[in-house]
Amino acid sequence: MGVLQDVATDPVVEGGGGPGRFRAGLTGGRVIVNGWHGWVGTITGVVSITVAALPLAALAVWALARRRGVAGTTPQWRTALAEVGIVYGTVPWVWMILLPGKHAGAVPARVSLVPLRDLLTILAGSPVTAVVQVVGNLLVFAALGFFGPLRFAALASVPRVLALGAGCSVLVEVAQFVLRLDRVSSVDDVLLNAAGAGLAALASRRWWRATATTSSRRPGSGPAPGSTGH
Repeated sequence: MGVLQDVATDPVVEGGGGPGRFRAGLTGGRVIVNGWHGWVGTITGVVSITVAALPLAALAVWALARRRGVAGTTPQWRTALAEVGIVYGTVPWVWMILLPGKHAGAVPARVSLVPLRDLLTILAGSPVTAVVQVVGNLLVFAALGFFGPLRFAALASVPRVLALGAGCSVLVEVAQFVLRLDRVSSVDDVLLNAAGAGLAALASRRWWRATATTSSRRPGSGPAPGSTGH
């Protein structure tokens, strides 16, 4: 189970010899990432790339809003922010989930289908590991849950966001199993991923509900859900 299953137990990850050798982790309080594999094949590297890409994400929001015209109007900026936020806030997590473990391809694929069993095991262990695992899994599709309803009217419903989060999580867990990444495909990951998306949707509810209400009141629009005509 887990998005960041190697973080708490293996802060320094090393590859084999030869050109592909890499080292990524913490040494003397400093983050060290050596070699291309250290950047794209370790959690430390992915986090570093994500932080470095933040200015590019901000630039993408500005460019999208400008391209769609009437830059500075709320709908254009909100749509651009939602689109970039979904990608920027989701891709790094999925990337980390699909990083192969030390014995990828050499050990059988593992699956855990008993709800809450893995979660209870994690909670009974180290508090640090428990926090990393639970919070990490909640954040995997949190950006999708937060920004999705703002961008797509069809997602302006917490149950729909929960279903989308669960569906995306199932796809990721199946990929872990099929690719034999030396990770456990767990139903608890699906539950936490979906819960994270749902909680994020609740956090942004005031904005996507307001957007839906405004859209329903535009000329030519039908009555708002639950309203009656006179």
